Amino acid sequence: MVPRLLLGARLRRLREERGVSREDAGHAIRGSRSKISRMEAGRHGFKLRDVEDLLTLYGVTGEAERATLLTLVEESNTPAWWQYFNDVVPAWMQNYLAAEQAASLVRCFEVQRVPVLLQTPDYARASLRLAHADASPVEIERRVALRMSRQRILHRQPATRLWAVLDEAALRRPVGGSSTMRAQLRHLIEICRLPQVSVQILPFLSGGHSAEGGPITIVRLPGSELPDVVYLEQLATGLYPDRPAEIECYWDAMNRLAVEAESPDETPTILHRILQDT
Repeated sequence: MVPRLLLGARLRRLREERGVSREDAGHAIRGSRSKISRMEAGRHGFKLRDVEDLLTLYGVTGEAERATLLTLVEESNTPAWWQYFNDVVPAWMQNYLAAEQAASLVRCFEVQRVPVLLQTPDYARASLRLAHADASPVEIERRVALRMSRQRILHRQPATRLWAVLDEAALRRPVGGSSTMRAQLRHLIEICRLPQVSVQILPFLSGGHSAEGGPITIVRLPGSELPDVVYLEQLATGLYPDRPAEIECYWDAMNRLAVEAESPDETPTILHRILQDT
């Protein structure tokens, strides 16, 4: 995803510098204005011929610059590791997985469940059985394996930074039964000790909060040129608000949640208390 976003951002700047409309750019590659818009936003794959034609239209004749940008085309089309799980990854989730695996920072708020990046295998299995009641045992195990593979970003070098805010409800609801939930709580206590992981808990006593509409995930990608990715996962689809004002709105909500929630230093104490009640 990162090469695709970088290439899209560069093509947009080149087009704007030359004063070319999206309609004219689309015509040059036998496409439409909307195709150019999707390409520039990194939501559409790139064909080598299309990019070559756009570079010519934008007056990019230098061999070095053309070669660099065409290399990004090849990199953007390289299969990602998670494509091994294509049978259990819906099309609407692919952009998020690509962003997550490239992320320097993931911030999330969860209301009903422990975040995927912090789940134990048993908790993930129980959660997936609830979400996919008709799935076979083999499919459930494939989905568990995908979730566990996603967690590798927290342990690589350099590790992705995770900052999660959990509603207390996500910790009080015994998904998979008390034994599974107790193991999950103990796992959270351990993983909170990692320097790259911050977990805050939003207690019931705090009352209403700024994100009552549901879970939010914001991904920050490496480099200053790439926009943050906002991801709102729903029951059978995912939304990606990408207008600057929308992204800012979700950042504001996430920052307010961090203020409203208990300090990360208090998280182990709260988790031990919930563990005793479970």
